[in-house]
Amino acid sequence: MQRIRLFRMTVALGVASLILCLPSISLGWGAGGHMIVAKVAFERLSPHAKAEVAKLLAIKVKVKLPDGTQPALSPKSKGLLAAATAKSKDFVNAAHWPDDLRPIKEFDPFKPLHFIDTPFSDDGTALPTLPTPNIITELNRDVDILKNSTDDNARAEALRFIIHFVGDVHQPLHCATRVSSANPQGDRGGNLVSIKVPAPNGTVKRTNLHSYWDGGLGTFPPEGPNFAPPSLSKVAAAATKVVAQNPDTDPNLKLNDPLNFQSWADESFALARDVVYKGITNGSKPNATYRTNGVKVANQRVAWGGYRLAALLNSIWP
Repeated sequence: MQRIRLFRMTVALGVASLILCLPSISLGWGAGGHMIVAKVAFERLSPHAKAEVAKLLAIKVKVKLPDGTQPALSPKSKGLLAAATAKSKDFVNAAHWPDDLRPIKEFDPFKPLHFIDTPFSDDGTALPTLPTPNIITELNRDVDILKNSTDDNARAEALRFIIHFVGDVHQPLHCATRVSSANPQGDRGGNLVSIKVPAPNGTVKRTNLHSYWDGGLGTFPPEGPNFAPPSLSKVAAAATKVVAQNPDTDPNLKLNDPLNFQSWADESFALARDVVYKGITNGSKPNATYRTNGVKVANQRVAWGGYRLAALLNSIWP
């Protein structure tokens, strides 16, 4: 019996060590990237849209799950929800609210809705089935609620998710997963791809590909202590920069078609396959050319996400 206990303890310690050694799992643009998208969008909203947004964001949301049920929250979860909502009352800060819900276990059903990991393979491995629901089905559901529901609580929740999910669908690694013999179900949008990148102190740090892109390859305003969102002034400066680099005159933006979420996901998928994963293997160190090209792509995607978010909301509230 003692040997069995010792064996179990050894296995448990081994599993714990493996988990601690893995790169952290990341689920979207960081708070900085999402806030840039929202800042770009807010400056382009119609007066009507701004008024409706202000009204809905003032509501203390009672979060319902995608199936319409309202979970019974533990006291701890109630506190986490209140804290998340308290720091996201304006449009720009509302952009990170859905990610702030992640520690609340009762809201786990929302997690698969942040992405649509369309699979591809470089080595001929059979592709898994694309799961549903996903970010496309959820964006369509939230827009329908915002346009047609008479329940302001439901509309307030839908607005918060729309602000966030429009940002997510423009993150290339939210729309692709590389399938291989090592990861036959996919690498979770680059979350399982460990890479080495320069650290601020001149050393090299280990992260994962998804996290690297979440932060605009190290160029988006970073979060502060205890995951505090970056300041609005830093976000505003970053938004001004990406807009200057990516004017809204590109015909591929198609701002007259603000509900074509699948086309946005298709763009992100192509960028992930052809740019994000290009030359990247597990344990590799992206070179300077990769980073330069990647920063351009990341800046374009947050700018386009902002333009399209504004076009979407202005189409609902002209």
